[in-house]
Amino acid sequence: MREETLLPGMIAIEHTFEVPLDHEDDGGERITVFARELARPEGRDRPFLVFFQGGPGFEAARPTRSPNAPGWVDRALRDFRVLMLDQRGTGRSSPIGTLPGRSPREQADYLAHFRADSIVRDAEWIRRALGVERWSVLGQSFGGFCVTTYLSLAPEGLREAFLTGGLPVLGPRIDEVYARTYARALARSRRYYERYPADRERVLRLHEQVERGGGLELPSGNRLTWPRFRQLGRMLGMSDGAERLHYLLELPPDSPAFCHDFDTAESFERNPIYTILHEASWADGGSTRWSAQRMLPDDYEAPELFTGEHVYPWMFEDYRGLAPLREAAEILAEREWPRLYDPGVLATNRVPVAAAIYANDMYVERVFSEETAEGIRGARTWITNEYEHNGLRADGERVLGRLIDLARGPA
Repeated sequence: MREETLLPGMIAIEHTFEVPLDHEDDGGERITVFARELARPEGRDRPFLVFFQGGPGFEAARPTRSPNAPGWVDRALRDFRVLMLDQRGTGRSSPIGTLPGRSPREQADYLAHFRADSIVRDAEWIRRALGVERWSVLGQSFGGFCVTTYLSLAPEGLREAFLTGGLPVLGPRIDEVYARTYARALARSRRYYERYPADRERVLRLHEQVERGGGLELPSGNRLTWPRFRQLGRMLGMSDGAERLHYLLELPPDSPAFCHDFDTAESFERNPIYTILHEASWADGGSTRWSAQRMLPDDYEAPELFTGEHVYPWMFEDYRGLAPLREAAEILAEREWPRLYDPGVLATNRVPVAAAIYANDMYVERVFSEETAEGIRGARTWITNEYEHNGLRADGERVLGRLIDLARGPA
């Protein structure tokens, strides 16, 4: 099914595909995957660039001409048609909610089909349905994990691959991942208070208030508990994150504005895949066993320090919208995951690959990204400290242009 609409300066063609939930069981349950094709009026025959969104569990950005529109799209449309995938379970694809009517085991078995390997198989299904011989791919953050999986599972479908802040660690090394990302989060917390020293006292006063009163009531009906407050540190890995956090903290904590803005600062209930499969998205084999909880450093005895992009079992209690998935989350934490990446295939790669590695990335550790790039034959890297994790959104014209030039440059 497809529907065509006009947008300022571009044409949007909306596709809906029916794909197997389990690509190993073609006769089993089906789900839908939505994709929006963007092209300039004169560029409808250009080759495809497929965009894999960060996440897991977030739909692709919606195209606009507002100041918040992703600048990389304009650069891409000079060379490509762009296919914006709502990865399975997100956006207009068959949504993941609380999966009512299924037992916890059935919920877990269903959710196990929403990692990067299934997303890549969806993309291959769509490529064949559209009659495309090969296409280019762009992966941001978790989208880069999908691209690395694509290079492992189906490189024959790829013309070239671009990654931004998304080269994953290879092998079952999730505890190493969280040891590194906690170190980054702690460093960002301390740097934040150097920039906004008055906020330390604000945070400590709020901590005392929350602990004394058992949490603050939020408009959603959830309560502001201290572990939940610490999660605001996720902001600190973005170029505008420190300012966003500061402007939230300068509001009086008992004001409707603070409670509303805090309540909407996170999207865990809106995007349950993020919480329930975040650790699994790192699992290149092995089980995760709530790695972030196990690896929590003693430094966090200091209440003013923020955590980062970490998920915890208590979230299925503090966030009411996640509670129906609590038992399924426990089952998935013990699950032995298959590998996502094939080092042998990557070592003999023939697809042109260019990757932006952000030197101070808070979420995807530079050291691991460089190691993985070394294992992908012919991969070219641009290591830069000019950008934070959201470099593609902050300066997409330059970032994507640099990667295209890098991939297509002389050997």
